[in-house]
Amino acid sequence: MEFENLVKLIQTVSDSELTQFSYEENGVSLSMKKEKKEKIIAVENAANSQVTAVEINGTPIETKVTDKEEISDGNVVKSPLVGTFYASPSPEEEPFVKIGDPVSKGQVLGIVEAMKLMNEIESEYDGIVKQILVSNEDVIEFGQPLFVIG
Repeated sequence: MEFENLVKLIQTVSDSELTQFSYEENGVSLSMKKEKKEKIIAVENAANSQVTAVEINGTPIETKVTDKEEISDGNVVKSPLVGTFYASPSPEEEPFVKIGDPVSKGQVLGIVEAMKLMNEIESEYDGIVKQILVSNEDVIEFGQPLFVIG
């Protein structure tokens, strides 16, 4: 492989979402691997606010502030794991539920992706969706309130 093509290949892999790449030609093998550092920081302050920040390779990606006092009365559905929340089965489809929708026990409210596995979040209660406490594609943590069912 020519040097210019090798440089282009390295740049392309570096700019992509690939974390590992291997190539072999005429007995010469090339292997590239890049580490993705993901750090999730959760801090709870004295004012009962929770701040969640995500950094990837040292770059802050998203922050979310949720006041515990903002949660209205009702049954709270919490996240059973850390991951990324999705409100609908795919970007083109409607969300599983909206505020004001009636729900029954076992009904899917959303999806949490964790380690490339999609986990359905089901309602533990019968009632009406009073609040949705997270947005689509939010990074959520274990035990974080997601929905209020009244």
